Amino acid sequence: MDLQFPLASYFVLVLTLLYLLYFLKSWKKRNTADYPPGPRSWPFIGNLPILDFKKPQETYLKLAEKYGPVFTFHMGPKKMVVLAGYETVRDALVNHAEVFGERARIKLPHKMDKGMGIIFSQGENWKAMRRFTISTLRDFGMGKSTIEEKIADECVHLTNVLASFKGKPFDNTVILNACVANIIVSILLGYRMEYEDPQFLRLMTLINENVRLAGSKMALLYNIFPFLDLFPGSHKKVLENVAEQCEFITKTFVEHLKNLDENDQRSFIDAFLVKQKEEAGNPQSYFHNGNLTRVVRNLFTAGMETTSTTLRWGLLLMIKYPEIQEKVQEEISRVVGSSQPMYGHRRQMPFTNAVVHEIQRFADIVPLNLTHETTKDVTFKGYFIPKGTFIIPLLSSVLRDKTQFEKPDDFYPNHFLDGNGNFMKKEAFMPFSAGRRACAGETLAKMELFTFFTSLLQKFTFRLPPGVADVDLSFVVGITKAPKQQMICALPRF
Repeated sequence: MDLQFPLASYFVLVLTLLYLLYFLKSWKKRNTADYPPGPRSWPFIGNLPILDFKKPQETYLKLAEKYGPVFTFHMGPKKMVVLAGYETVRDALVNHAEVFGERARIKLPHKMDKGMGIIFSQGENWKAMRRFTISTLRDFGMGKSTIEEKIADECVHLTNVLASFKGKPFDNTVILNACVANIIVSILLGYRMEYEDPQFLRLMTLINENVRLAGSKMALLYNIFPFLDLFPGSHKKVLENVAEQCEFITKTFVEHLKNLDENDQRSFIDAFLVKQKEEAGNPQSYFHNGNLTRVVRNLFTAGMETTSTTLRWGLLLMIKYPEIQEKVQEEISRVVGSSQPMYGHRRQMPFTNAVVHEIQRFADIVPLNLTHETTKDVTFKGYFIPKGTFIIPLLSSVLRDKTQFEKPDDFYPNHFLDGNGNFMKKEAFMPFSAGRRACAGETLAKMELFTFFTSLLQKFTFRLPPGVADVDLSFVVGITKAPKQQMICALPRF
């Protein structure tokens, strides 16, 4: 017994010394003159002590001021490189797209989709799924009048629901989720769902919950320290929710398969199943049930959450700035009158178009982007970045770049207007990211945002409930930056 303790102690000491030697060697390698600078890191925990888990983008923005637009941040033992500012982010994602365009393989997203789908997949699987997805979305009307008509029809359902409250306070979260989700649902499944449908409500709840939980502190720590899989936490709930989503999708495409008519494809799922049949003899085909389930899940989530969250920010900002809301309504009345607003009207509505763009810029709903990974060693901006390095293209730093926007911290629609009041494009307007991994549904999202927003302000004036002093512009932690739920009033204009 007397000898066992010393032997165990020596064993621990040797392991500790070996770890320290490894750490010092890797630290020296990482801190050579041509490697991006960054704050001092600690063994095992890296730079986690200085990270604001509720507002990580603020931590990175402050570090960029000190270390420049390319710097290293140690997320525990994993080194990452953060890119900040419009010029740097665009240079990486657009001009060096092949090097910086891969999606990082992170623990929780990988367990969610197992490397399949479109958002978190890599390599040839991602290329095949993205190519098919964009082509099929276009076939089903993305960017065309057919999908614009569906959005216009959904506007009628949306405004009817809001009118039913008769000016009384309500929470718009589920309502806006449902109206936006129905556009992608109509493409994926071939039909819309009623807002009160229990299955529809359940699916939206799962998505909202996962977007919040996947950005929680526990989920982030799990991605860094996989041994936390042994413990309960939000990462477990995320996987349970994904399993439930996948179960619904699987049942749905099985039903589609029973009634599949190759000459009458009515939905995205039909198109995928037809492609699957065409490639049935190819063992290397990516058109299998696993990819179908994940692509549909990815599109449902991305097609609902980001756009509805942006609309929620938009209504809160209109309440916060009633003079801007009134000016938008004046332009709608002058250009559209009582007709249904359409996406094409934006060309005649420069102020409203500028307001929609400024809502997206100010809301900054995906501040960290989704993590990228370098595909090979690269020297970028004078710094050496090895293959396999995780990259954070900090979208917050682009949308708040002082060299690109006059008042980056204010809600200021004039950012998108020239001296004559004409709409003005901004290259630094990158809420959908840029390059190879830019949002596949960007065109659809733009159509939805403009049409839903103008339809709502055409029919209603938005106000806070009586007795509520001011709008709460704080946000909840998640993959996206969503406003806190709060009651608002929609007062009919006619």
